[in-house]
Amino acid sequence: MKRVLDRVDTKILSLLTENARLSHNDIAVSVNLSRNAVRLRIERLERDGYIRGYTIRHGSPEADSAPIRALMFIYRKDRMRGGDVIAYVRTVPEVVACDVMSGELDVVLHIEATSPERIHKLWEEVAALQGVLNTVTSFVLTRSKDSRSCRTDMVPT
Repeated sequence: MKRVLDRVDTKILSLLTENARLSHNDIAVSVNLSRNAVRLRIERLERDGYIRGYTIRHGSPEADSAPIRALMFIYRKDRMRGGDVIAYVRTVPEVVACDVMSGELDVVLHIEATSPERIHKLWEEVAALQGVLNTVTSFVLTRSKDSRSCRTDMVPT
């Protein structure tokens, strides 16, 4: 049977959420208990399912910050035979959307990367593709609406 969390359990969970590598001794000092009492509480929290594991996050420190967004406009040499460009951008994880356009413009890439250098490298790779005539890349300064996070019930009346 799961026990109800008390103030100390909640504090232990909060400390471990911030830094899962904290020693039992460091936690004990923060919650004013012995090291052994903290160890027993952590074991109980694990057994009761409040702690289900400890996670490693791969990547660079910049990965935790908001992504840098850019739009890359691509003009292809031959619109009817430019499939190699589309095939390539499908393999790039930073390209979150690829729109094939009507009119003068051919393709718009929506890019989210961890650094401007990565966007520059991607620009070099796309510009070097055989089917690409020209590219224009613009960094997104602000986003006023995101379809993934826009909720109509939060619009003030």
